[in-house]
Amino acid sequence: MNISTKKWLFIKCSSLALIPLMIWFALNLVKIFNSDYDGLRMFFSSQPSQSLFALFVVFSLFFYSLTVSEIFEDYINNKKIKNVANIVLYLFAIIISVITIITSLNF
Repeated sequence: MNISTKKWLFIKCSSLALIPLMIWFALNLVKIFNSDYDGLRMFFSSQPSQSLFALFVVFSLFFYSLTVSEIFEDYINNKKIKNVANIVLYLFAIIISVITIITSLNF
């Protein structure tokens, strides 16, 4: 299978996985928007919320990094700059997702 085809499939699969996670997050954001700190802490300390939020962060940053890397492929002609930009993008996505998950677990 061609690498472009794999990337396209990963983008489509991650976008499909993001649909229910985005709906779940939007509904719960409405619920916790007007709550106080204790309500927010209770939301992030419950097990289903922790797991679903971690999945939401991982899938959204995975989708983000794949789509931005496609933009790099289309608009950056220099191979070295394109590779560096992709590496920085993937490192950024990994670091931000790890920091977000650790922070939400320590609530």
